[in-house]
Amino acid sequence: MISRRSLLELAALGAVGAIASADEPPFTLPKLPYAYDALEPYIDAQTMQIHHDKHHQAYVDNLNKAVAGDPALSKLSVDELLVRLGTLPTPVRNQGGGHANHTLFWQTLAPASKSGKPSGELAQALDRTFGGQEKFEQQLRAAALGVFGSGWAWLSVDPDKKLILDTAPNQDSPLMSKRRPLLGIDVWEHAYYLKYQNRRADYLTAIVHVVNWDYVSQRYSELAR
Repeated sequence: MISRRSLLELAALGAVGAIASADEPPFTLPKLPYAYDALEPYIDAQTMQIHHDKHHQAYVDNLNKAVAGDPALSKLSVDELLVRLGTLPTPVRNQGGGHANHTLFWQTLAPASKSGKPSGELAQALDRTFGGQEKFEQQLRAAALGVFGSGWAWLSVDPDKKLILDTAPNQDSPLMSKRRPLLGIDVWEHAYYLKYQNRRADYLTAIVHVVNWDYVSQRYSELAR
């Protein structure tokens, strides 16, 4: 039989675990799915490290502060927060958008050797909508180049399963317009300034070489069902 002392020790350990769990923030920084230098020579290692460890971490920290004291908001996923933005404070919109956008951004990039090409349903949809991958990438670069100040260029899928290419300021997301994001290109200067300085066009020419088309193709197949 387990002694009374052992039972008390187990109970204490359980209580400590519950306290630790309660102290965990609702939102955390995801790990990069590759090394900092994996996207070289197109995106440099220092930019990746600062972008992920500093900028994305700051969005996560500030989002946790923004929802602190509101158990209802703390229980929502970041995507659920974004589709409710009309009723939420501006800090949640900004910081939640930054967290959600960057979480997807890391997933949609891959080393150039693993970038691949659009496949399956996505390849067909790109052909129908834009005339193929090359023409899509031309339009994507043009859209991203046209963003004034900071923001994103987005490829998303609407409720009718149609592909939409547009832009959004700051950390806004297609989720705010009831569209599901497939691929986002970050044109905040922190995404490219160390390597490309003010040459956004050069950054946009480079980043298409490290798009993870396998991931984007699979994501489209799942969201367009």
